[in-house]
Amino acid sequence: MKKFFSLMLAFLLTVSLAGCAKKQTENSDTTSVKDASEILTTVWNSYAEENKFAAMGGDPNHSTDNAPGTFDVKDTESLRSLLIVPEDDAGLIDDAASLIHAMNANTFTGSAFHLSDPDNLDTFSDSLKESVLNNQWMCGFPEVFFLAQINDDYIVSAFGNADLIKYFKTQLTKQYPSAEILAEENL
Repeated sequence: MKKFFSLMLAFLLTVSLAGCAKKQTENSDTTSVKDASEILTTVWNSYAEENKFAAMGGDPNHSTDNAPGTFDVKDTESLRSLLIVPEDDAGLIDDAASLIHAMNANTFTGSAFHLSDPDNLDTFSDSLKESVLNNQWMCGFPEVFFLAQINDDYIVSAFGNADLIKYFKTQLTKQYPSAEILAEENL
């Protein structure tokens, strides 16, 4: 009888450890991402046609129509004025992309950033959040700010109309199930 209970206990311990190992593997799932532009393009391409809006992407010198585009991270002035990235923290990223509402950036501005060093994720995301929340808006106010993390080296930011941000967030989390929401606040 002791032998039976010992075997049963060993079996239960093995099963419970296997379950923990499986759960840990599922939670550490990462998605392969080529660059910042890929994130926004994947999300934009998942939009239903009736939810798309006139948009432009990229930076002022290399813009695209009705699609996300790559943003020159060396242009710290445009990073600051359009994507609200603090100039002091622009050096923490080595790739960026944007998707901006063509009529008014405060209606919708989405951006994705690749961190040159994943150890700076908290520093960059906290600084970006503070910058957006304390920004002096012109030509109307965005309603909601949203911030997410994909893997250990990508930050996705969006601010604008509440319905547009909600739809963006839904599409982002569908396309990138491992995305972690870092902030979602009314402005």
